[in-house]
Amino acid sequence: MTRFIFITGGVVSSLGKGLMAASLAALLQARGYTVRIRKFDPYLNVDPGTMSPYQHGEVYVTDDGAETDLDLGHYERFTGVASRQTDNITSGRVYQDIITKERRGDFLGATVQVIPHVTDAIKHFARADTEGLDFVLCEIGGTVGDIESLPFLEAIRQLSADVGRANAVYIHCTLVPYLAAAGELKTKPTQHSVAELRGIGIQPHVLVCRSEHPLPDGDRAKIALFCNVAKEAVISALDAPSIYDVPLQYHAEGLDDQVLAAFGINGAPAPLLTRWTDITDRLHSPEGEVTIGVVGKYTGMKDAYKSLTEALAHGGIANRVKVNIRWIEGELFEGPDADIVAQLEPMHGILVPGGFGERGTEGMIRSVHFARDRQVPFFGICLGMQMACIEAARNQAGVAEAGTTEFGPTAEPVVGMITEWMSADGLQVREAGGDLGGTMRLGAYDATLAGNSVAASIYGDTAISERHRHRYEVNVNYRERLEASGLIFSGMSPDGLLPEIVERPDHPWFIGVQFHPELKSKPFDPHPLFAEFIAAAVRQSRLV
Repeated sequence: MTRFIFITGGVVSSLGKGLMAASLAALLQARGYTVRIRKFDPYLNVDPGTMSPYQHGEVYVTDDGAETDLDLGHYERFTGVASRQTDNITSGRVYQDIITKERRGDFLGATVQVIPHVTDAIKHFARADTEGLDFVLCEIGGTVGDIESLPFLEAIRQLSADVGRANAVYIHCTLVPYLAAAGELKTKPTQHSVAELRGIGIQPHVLVCRSEHPLPDGDRAKIALFCNVAKEAVISALDAPSIYDVPLQYHAEGLDDQVLAAFGINGAPAPLLTRWTDITDRLHSPEGEVTIGVVGKYTGMKDAYKSLTEALAHGGIANRVKVNIRWIEGELFEGPDADIVAQLEPMHGILVPGGFGERGTEGMIRSVHFARDRQVPFFGICLGMQMACIEAARNQAGVAEAGTTEFGPTAEPVVGMITEWMSADGLQVREAGGDLGGTMRLGAYDATLAGNSVAASIYGDTAISERHRHRYEVNVNYRERLEASGLIFSGMSPDGLLPEIVERPDHPWFIGVQFHPELKSKPFDPHPLFAEFIAAAVRQSRLV
């Protein structure tokens, strides 16, 4: 029978529950178990698709087109298990589904209540599509004490009885703050958080205690006594040099051993950790370094580019170099006094990432021009590819008024909204004025690469599948003029209507992609585009 691990947080948010869940899943995987990780988000948005990056950070997209929490990116990066629509749910989605059923009469006139209707829906979500799995890890967003979290906590309390108490383990993540004036760690916040959790009816089996200093043996014993857990099940969680050190760090603390012990599993295989030791060795013993300038829109909120940051690090792992990221707001290059040369000349590579809206895009176009003109490796992703096409149209193809309809009417719509396209499920049709989340091309789509292209040589194939999240497409009607200027359309949708990859064969490394390759990159399996982009940056560093 599938066993469930429920992960809650207390005291403060941002304790790293997602990383802990991903690390634990990776450790269980290393012992030969099959795993899946899920995220319960208590906020009332149906999904994070329309939330500001400054509010929520990155929106992580799955192959099947779900817009999800960025923690699902950690889950995939650490386990290699592709996330699905069924791996992330919000209060908004739960209530939306229930109200839809109520309006349809599915409840046969019954009073619809939080218990049992909302909690039953959450439990159904937790158990869906879990057949054949050894462990399902469920992370509850927010902290104990949040009003919006209560239905989720009640649901996971009930689930323990539903699946049998031997098949459910609770892990609670807390903060053990250090008071410099007193020179000591304080355990009281953890005690209070666990007391509140127990008041809901949940007794944690394992406590993961985040702190700035090692947890002394006396404090560990005190927490164990007051929180009614075994002393060995009080796990100290210190900050790590890299997130990829975390699995090894938790294993050294005995997290996976204590979870298995809580399930009564004895004699489990020892974990095979060579994957993680190799990754950390490459991270901490680099043979060089490169600097990548990321010219974007949300650089004030690094979580908005979480998968991008990690994919660049993976490219560094593949090349055994340290990747330094220089975050640059596109707006900096839009004024008359903008010194783009001083900012970008020290870069070994320039990357323009995805984004929405007009702000900063003229600066991005200038960055593309700099990379093309100065022969600096360039990587454009989604909006970055579109800006590369507009730059080529304006400065090389003679289309002076080239623009995008995303920012309003334009005489030369090199980029525009497309309302019909083919997918694996057939023709997709969208209304230009429809709900924002519904007008996007979301999830995995196939592309066909030109056999003699740089892209095909990087992938080692001419048929690929990548994840998309965008409303606007490069207008294929401009293909002939752009290719005449030297920007080659080397990847297209299978029907030949949607440009997927552009490149410059006469440039050291210049590639733009309409999709988001960062979403599929992993430390043990770096995405080939990022591996080759960093390799090109290494070559550039030797020329500077």
